[in-house]
Amino acid sequence: MTVIALLSVAPVIEDSMAGEIAKAVDALEEYDVTYETNPMGTVIEAESADELFAAAQAAHEAVDADRVSTVLKIDDKRTRDVSAQEKVDAVEEQLGRPATNRED
Repeated sequence: MTVIALLSVAPVIEDSMAGEIAKAVDALEEYDVTYETNPMGTVIEAESADELFAAAQAAHEAVDADRVSTVLKIDDKRTRDVSAQEKVDAVEEQLGRPATNRED
């Protein structure tokens, strides 16, 4: 089973959130998950929902702020394994090109 999620954890503060978000991302290292951070959140992959929830909770708790906003969107494919990259690859196949217009 592959469980994929989009996790967004952020302190509710006026100043830069980067330091606190870095703490949340760093907390994921203690779990058996793979992840990739982007400007809107972090995509996490795990073999079980339990591991994914534990990692998300650790990321939430790692943020040191009076108020923390966390959003977790889960795609739990229960009958087959599909990675996040395979999902992107399928879209790119349909597009016939990379799913970006960035020239990195």
